[in-house]
Amino acid sequence: MKVAAVIPAYNEESTIGAVVSACRQVPEISEVIVVSDGSTDETATLARAAGATVIEHTENRGKAAAMKSGLEATTAPVLLFLDADLIGLSADHLRLLLRPVLAGEADMSIGVFGDGRVATDLAQMLAPYLSGQRAVRRELLADMFREEPEAEQVRFGIEVALTKYVKQHGCRVVEVVLEEMSHRMKEEKLGLVKGAAARLKMYYEILKYVQKG
Repeated sequence: MKVAAVIPAYNEESTIGAVVSACRQVPEISEVIVVSDGSTDETATLARAAGATVIEHTENRGKAAAMKSGLEATTAPVLLFLDADLIGLSADHLRLLLRPVLAGEADMSIGVFGDGRVATDLAQMLAPYLSGQRAVRRELLADMFREEPEAEQVRFGIEVALTKYVKQHGCRVVEVVLEEMSHRMKEEKLGLVKGAAARLKMYYEILKYVQKG
């Protein structure tokens, strides 16, 4: 079954190449699409150099819009969404994440960090459904955007929107532990003050959608 990896990315030049390269090591993944969401660094250039097809948003539209752009750029029946700032990602992690969906055992699988770093492991343990690592059947995601068009505007709230949708529709969801991997925290990318502000903004966008629902 054809799989497209979709990687929303905003200024992730330091990690995007490795994430794309890991995807290209998995035969089940037939295409890798990076959506550069208003990046101002070398994210798009390095993603292309690593072998990805790149979609460039001229301005930062948010993760939800980037995911929808990736969906619309492929006809693959299974989509694998990954964060662009992952550390330690391997082909084995990707196979584990894909297996339940490709085997017909789940409509969506969600990757949760394990034995990575305490800060990122703890965050996902407390809120695993906020993970950006997931494999999902195409029709599930397409139906959500069609039935809830406002989902494209929720930015970081997209994981909450998707979780709400699968629960309402009784979809089969499986959690997959991804050992020895994590991601770069916002404080590492932007510095302590700007990183903390960006994290608070992300949580605000998530909570805003939760309260709306």
